[in-house]
Amino acid sequence: MQLIESVIRVRALSRAPLGRCLKVLAALGVVGTPAIAGVLPEDRADAMYHNYSGGGITIQGPSVLVRKKIGDNFSLSANYYEDMISSASIDVKLSASPYKEKRKQESFSVDYLHGKSTYTAGYIHSSEPDYKSDTAYYSVSQDMFGDLTTVSLSFRRGWDNVYRDIKDPFTGRLENDPTFHQRADHRGYSLALSQILTRNAILNLNYEAITDQGYLANPYRKIRYFDPTVPGKAFTLADQIYPGTRTSNAASGTLKYFLPYRAAVSGQYRYFRDTWGIVGHTVELDYTQPAFGHWIFDGSVRFYRQNAATFYSDLFPRANYSNFMARDRELAAFHSLTLGLGASYEFHVPRAPWINKSSLNIHYSRMIIDYSNFRNALYAGQDGFSAGNEPLYQLNAGILQAFVSIWF
Repeated sequence: MQLIESVIRVRALSRAPLGRCLKVLAALGVVGTPAIAGVLPEDRADAMYHNYSGGGITIQGPSVLVRKKIGDNFSLSANYYEDMISSASIDVKLSASPYKEKRKQESFSVDYLHGKSTYTAGYIHSSEPDYKSDTAYYSVSQDMFGDLTTVSLSFRRGWDNVYRDIKDPFTGRLENDPTFHQRADHRGYSLALSQILTRNAILNLNYEAITDQGYLANPYRKIRYFDPTVPGKAFTLADQIYPGTRTSNAASGTLKYFLPYRAAVSGQYRYFRDTWGIVGHTVELDYTQPAFGHWIFDGSVRFYRQNAATFYSDLFPRANYSNFMARDRELAAFHSLTLGLGASYEFHVPRAPWINKSSLNIHYSRMIIDYSNFRNALYAGQDGFSAGNEPLYQLNAGILQAFVSIWF
């Protein structure tokens, strides 16, 4: 799906800074961009509506992308993306209050084609009431060996400003806490190889290294530690304490095979590891089938599994138990299953000769996450559940994308 040329940027799992959630979604196998060189992208425009609903969180909004070639060597693209977020997640109910907010994102990129090399540079700005993010990126791709092989190198740098919203005691509105302002820097390096093996088979290999430094925690999330003096719940909440650095590495391979009856099947495996002790595995299978002349149907199944970070615990035995302490769900041990179905219909717009072709697309995914050591602390002191023995948490979410594309 080329619509936004990236993942739907939902903060689906928590009230967490966007950059870290993208990494979580990447670990879940949502993020993936193939390397293409030697040909500039086609002129096109996309308009999308997206909706995420699950775990007490609803995220929805529009996105618009326009791409246009300038001569034979340049291509420009611009994108506007908006999230309207309403959250009453399990974490919000435990340590805060439900909230609504809006996130806006603007991005711009330019591609330059020179012979068999493509150079790309771009900039992304994301803004929400308590988080500002800026990212610059650059990549170069080279075709070689008779255009059977494409090698791509890319680098990106991100700067984040993290704030914390508090409720004004007089107006009741959320405002930035004047005593809290943190920063975080991110660097990402990636290497990609695309190889045509046969007339029916293509292999893609990708490696990525990411370094993060600065404030990497979540100002809203809390740890909990055992406290028998608290009636009923028997635990007390406290601020999380994260390391100030993190390095992660990911390697993936995708094999796509085109079947004789115009269909295609692909399989992917992705391995993820970081210095916080998390190891993740993703396995995905996709199938695409054209039908009835103008239709294309696709289906996918994805399985992801990870262990917990070394400093994660659902319930710490006491206050100040260790130097670093976290209870983010993203750092817990869990496995997820995502099933997706999509359809695309290609059509022509009458009386619009400047439009070469058009398509209407819809895709729906159902994601189920089962946590192995993250419990629903809201049950503590109820129905006979004591702290540390509540039911394990499960998240069910639906993700809808509907968009129209035109090529001109």
